[in-house]
Amino acid sequence: MPALAQGNQLESILTKMDQTAATFKSAQADFVWDQYQRVVEETDTQKGKMYVRRQANKVEMAADIISPNEQHVLYDGEKVRMYLPKAAQITEYSAGKNKADVESFLVLGFGGRGHDLQKSFNVKFAGNEQVDGVNAAKLELTPKTERGRGIFEMIILWIDPARGVSVQQKFIEPESGNYRFAKYSNIKLNEKVGDDVFKLKTSGKVTIVSPQG
Repeated sequence: MPALAQGNQLESILTKMDQTAATFKSAQADFVWDQYQRVVEETDTQKGKMYVRRQANKVEMAADIISPNEQHVLYDGEKVRMYLPKAAQITEYSAGKNKADVESFLVLGFGGRGHDLQKSFNVKFAGNEQVDGVNAAKLELTPKTERGRGIFEMIILWIDPARGVSVQQKFIEPESGNYRFAKYSNIKLNEKVGDDVFKLKTSGKVTIVSPQG
């Protein structure tokens, strides 16, 4: 595809994402997350449901993992908390000074402005691919900063051009060949999400662990 046509396609997709972001309140979707470890050539698969909500300038994310082991992940704008019912343990990570980075990765392709991607990434339009009946636009994101490239060598987003949200994602780690592949279905935008979704529902006594101290 000629560079001019690529540029026009990219501009069209980023603009659609901007339009979606302007009215974005919430998103919910079923997901399948595959974590591939190259050294052992194994793929760990998690399935569940994800919720994203924006209120004023606050972003919240919740993920209920139902398979293979029950796990609940919650980001409340300040901390990421992971609750493992089987172990009766909550692991907490403070977003701290990395809050902007944390939020950008948690909600990547769900309510963020398309043109904002170009602040942190070199963004390339890499054609269209069919993803579960959607003729998705494939965007290749290469982090601009050395710190960013130390986390991910590249991020690939497949964007639904009609709704401006991500239907598929691939996060490629540097050098190792490891990656996380995420696929989203039954995506619902701006439908009411109850407050209880963004609360960890623990049972019995739990141990709280904070690796960052």
